Amino acid sequence: MSDGEPAKFRRKQRAPVSLLPQDLVSERPLLGGPTPLLMTPAIDGVNLLSWVVNNREAVRTKLLEHAALLFRGFALKDIDEFEQILQAIGGDLLQYSYASTPRSHVAGRIYTSTEYPANQEIPLHNEMAYSLKWPMKLGFYSVTSAPQGGETPLADSRRVFALIPPEIRDRFMQKKVMYVRNYGDGLDLPWQKVFQTDDRMAVEEFCRQSGIDCEWKPGGGLRTTQICQSVATHPSTGETVWFNQAHLFHVSSLPEEVSETLLASLGEDGLPRNCYYGDGSRIDAADLETIRRLYREQSISFPWQDGDIVILENMLVAHGRRPFSGPRRLVVGMAEPSSEQDK
Repeated sequence: MSDGEPAKFRRKQRAPVSLLPQDLVSERPLLGGPTPLLMTPAIDGVNLLSWVVNNREAVRTKLLEHAALLFRGFALKDIDEFEQILQAIGGDLLQYSYASTPRSHVAGRIYTSTEYPANQEIPLHNEMAYSLKWPMKLGFYSVTSAPQGGETPLADSRRVFALIPPEIRDRFMQKKVMYVRNYGDGLDLPWQKVFQTDDRMAVEEFCRQSGIDCEWKPGGGLRTTQICQSVATHPSTGETVWFNQAHLFHVSSLPEEVSETLLASLGEDGLPRNCYYGDGSRIDAADLETIRRLYREQSISFPWQDGDIVILENMLVAHGRRPFSGPRRLVVGMAEPSSEQDK
């Protein structure tokens, strides 16, 4: 059209649209507090993997601020895409070696969540805090959410540290924690499953590099002993956190009738797992019950939805599992190795 034609007949040019990262993904606290931060697509069709790749440092910063991120409402293709998302945030994923609980390999470096019976609760804990090496990042993907129960409660490890009575906290900080495990009696994971090998020499080398004392028992069993941290300092935030699994490993974590039966049949030295202070002295069961109570009191939870992804800053927040009924499939990956030696 010529410049002389009426303006109402002129073709209007559409202004260019520029979508900033915050225009693609919305965020708000899920439960009113800082943890977890809920992140949802602000428009249809947001590709979460591409968004995370393009905003990696911002995501990692938010993870340090909130300890847990819940990505909800994004359309994932499959478990492989979940693995790529976790890798984009935390780097190469870790193999689940020196395992403490039964899991099955799914694909790549993705595993099932702990395979305990559905009617059992898994107490709150930080992943692999019974070791000198652990993942800094955990990722959970809810493939199928249970129709009832099955929540993954969370608790701030900084808050738990602050609330533990000073006399208990000081003893743990001074003495550390000694974990003792016996494998091969059919009561816990076999050593082949724990160390992901049938080669005894490979087990011995792993233990040597990891600061674990190991002893082969008659009949092919294995006994390991390791002294680990009771608290730790987050390398990025500088915050002190309660970081051990004494309350899970100690014989007092079992139902009384079970612990009495095991002690009568195996003796204290033969228990599948137990723990002591680092100097070998016994830990008071009442102190551990105080710690379990604080974890319960500080826990928060929310129901899973199909397709949810939760990323945890493992040192800052503990996690567990509520009992459930019906089908439930939750897969997990671990990334970004750290260790007490790095501090």
